[in-house]
Amino acid sequence: MSRFWRKLRLTLEMIKFEHSVFALPFALTGALLAWRDANFEIPDLRYRLMWIVVAMVAARSAAMTFNRLLDADIDSRNQRTANRHLPAGHLSTGFAWGFTTLAIVIFLWASRELGRLCLLLAPLALGILFFYSFSKRFSTYSHLVLGFCLGMAPAAAWIAVRGTLDARILWLTLAVTLWTAGFDIIYSCQDYAFDVAEGLFSIPRRFGIAKALWLARIFHVSMVAALIALVISFHLGVLSFIGILAVAVLLIYEHGLVKPDDLSRVNAAFFTVNGYVSVLFFIFWAADILLHRAAA
Repeated sequence: MSRFWRKLRLTLEMIKFEHSVFALPFALTGALLAWRDANFEIPDLRYRLMWIVVAMVAARSAAMTFNRLLDADIDSRNQRTANRHLPAGHLSTGFAWGFTTLAIVIFLWASRELGRLCLLLAPLALGILFFYSFSKRFSTYSHLVLGFCLGMAPAAAWIAVRGTLDARILWLTLAVTLWTAGFDIIYSCQDYAFDVAEGLFSIPRRFGIAKALWLARIFHVSMVAALIALVISFHLGVLSFIGILAVAVLLIYEHGLVKPDDLSRVNAAFFTVNGYVSVLFFIFWAADILLHRAAA
């Protein structure tokens, strides 16, 4: 058993399990918006929120492990990633495949608990998540595919709460897609030389690091615009606007950390700042939603 728990710990380290925080707050925001805008009571909201969290974490775990398995050979040739668990031999591919299968089963189970439509859409969601790992091999714009993988979360959470989809929540899907694509572009700048040497696809490789960073800025400005459209479409309050302002300030800070000739602080920009973006966004928006619901 000790060997099993050690392998499980290594797997969670490999997929950076703690980074589930990136998309989870946006999924919970989608769920709360669905609850706020309902003209009827949702008595099992807490139950649904619990299964939304389970589904989100399981789906991300399956997708990340699958991505690591598919990229193991490439990672072994990249100095930056050669010490990852699979190429370094710290974890077996058999255990990683087993973990992926288990995560898929848990995701499907959670989808079943969230309703028939969620279960029907679950295979499609998994297909999109797994497709990202292949898109990097032929598309310059795989960053947007990754963005959409996270962007599905708030729309999926809305469906989980209401059983249908409201087009307004797609503003949040767009915002998360652009946010994720933007910070993934920044992160991939580290591998510019490797991508060129290996013939791999990425926006930095296609346009160069300086232009890629400008595209990341454009994506993040567009993200803020999408959030403003979301506020207007749902008639949200002042706290939501403050949340957008906090996000904008953090994104400005993030872009200030990275320059074309100095990528030494990419990890701080990618991991730390974006964690604050998602958490602060959720705090302000959840407070706005809860205050509105209490006053209704």
